[in-house]
Amino acid sequence: MSIFADLACQFIDGEWRAGSGSWDIIDFNPYDQEKLASITVAGVDQVDAAYRAAERAQRDWALRNPYDRRQVTERLLRLIEEREEEIVEALVLELGGTRIKAAYEVRLAKEFVREAIQLALRPQGRILPSPVDGKENRVYTQPAGVIGVISPFNFPFLISMKSVAPALALGNAVVIKPNQNAPITGGGLIAKLFQDAGLPAGLLNVLITDIAEIGDALIEHPVPRVISFAGSDKVGRHVAAVSAGHFKRVILELSGNSALIVMDDADVDYAVEAAVFSRFVYQGQVCMAANRVLLDRAVEAEFTEKFVAKVAALRTGDPRDPRTQIGPLINTFQAEALTSVVDRAIAEGATPLLRGRTEGNLVEPSVLAGLPTDSVLHGQELFGPVALLVPFDGEEEAVRIANDTPYGLSGAVHTANVERGVRIAQRIVTGMIHVNDGTVHDEPQVAFGGEKFSGTGRLNGESTVEAFTTQKWVSIQHGRSPFAL
Repeated sequence: MSIFADLACQFIDGEWRAGSGSWDIIDFNPYDQEKLASITVAGVDQVDAAYRAAERAQRDWALRNPYDRRQVTERLLRLIEEREEEIVEALVLELGGTRIKAAYEVRLAKEFVREAIQLALRPQGRILPSPVDGKENRVYTQPAGVIGVISPFNFPFLISMKSVAPALALGNAVVIKPNQNAPITGGGLIAKLFQDAGLPAGLLNVLITDIAEIGDALIEHPVPRVISFAGSDKVGRHVAAVSAGHFKRVILELSGNSALIVMDDADVDYAVEAAVFSRFVYQGQVCMAANRVLLDRAVEAEFTEKFVAKVAALRTGDPRDPRTQIGPLINTFQAEALTSVVDRAIAEGATPLLRGRTEGNLVEPSVLAGLPTDSVLHGQELFGPVALLVPFDGEEEAVRIANDTPYGLSGAVHTANVERGVRIAQRIVTGMIHVNDGTVHDEPQVAFGGEKFSGTGRLNGESTVEAFTTQKWVSIQHGRSPFAL
């Protein structure tokens, strides 16, 4: 596709440039290993150039009428709508997800752009009273400045856009570093859309590079004031530590180990549908995926039989085939690592109710039961099509098992009694949880984020305004203040 050849470079200060680094990132189609693009990585000098360009451009952009900034975002939305099929196709090729997954990602990204259009006018100032006679306190909401965005491979267009679009609408400038497995759909494609929408040069920059080339230059650089990172908790911990050392604000959306809980009074057929989607959407490479399906023993047998049958019927193969439901994992390393996890679980005593084969990057679904309670696999994120079925006896044990993990991103509870579900949901230590639904959800106006090792800070709606703005107190003394030493 020409889109990969055309955008396979850095985007700095409104120009498409070759990277100055010492090696190339090869962008492969994870299904058939077709080479999509070769991109010379950005060097440290280009990190500085991108941030300096953003810093210069942001000064004038922050002073622009927010109605003007909103117009750019409106044009962006129209362009996404006009090029939607091309974007979907690029996502399928670069990520190995199905067309249904790609179309869902673009559809949700459009909703976030619509929200960004509204956010341009959201910041408000306040006038507050003072205990000092004659004094007026004004609190201004201002853009934070330059935002560094580091996005993952699994939903690169969506997750990059949900930071980039509102940050720009609110008067900031942005530098994106997309994941090297999604350099085009997570970076270059977004820059091209904004460029065509009329965004002034310098306000959005894309650096395709890696820590092996630039070290921590992206987060240590003095210009960015906020770092928005989505990815693994291991890398997120490092991002947080380095950012804190440079007094930068961080928004971290990290790994998950979500539990989907099926109570004794649940609609079993519906719970099976929700669990299959929550575990196997995009091959399970989703931070909100239901790693663990917790089953009340009263419904364990019925649920297990129906769940295994439905998973066994999932079709694994070429994501370009509309019949495919499970495509490849993003790369060979992930496929081999996940296969080793399944082997380890079985060696520890788990029963493979369904054992999928691994062929290249294609990993067929597996369903495991009976994993020993002391296995470390209960507490870690399984980033692929493997489901753990875990029985429990009653509400107390369900809550205990659900919370027995260092993560807390998402979750779900299925029960005929909605208020019972809410009561259980409130006891789960997680940033998001859904009653009688799946675990994978994101909506533009609702705060999104995790607890524990799943991250810090929130995005979406008012949370996004808070994340990408700062407040300034300006006081005015209309009389005379007494100064006593």
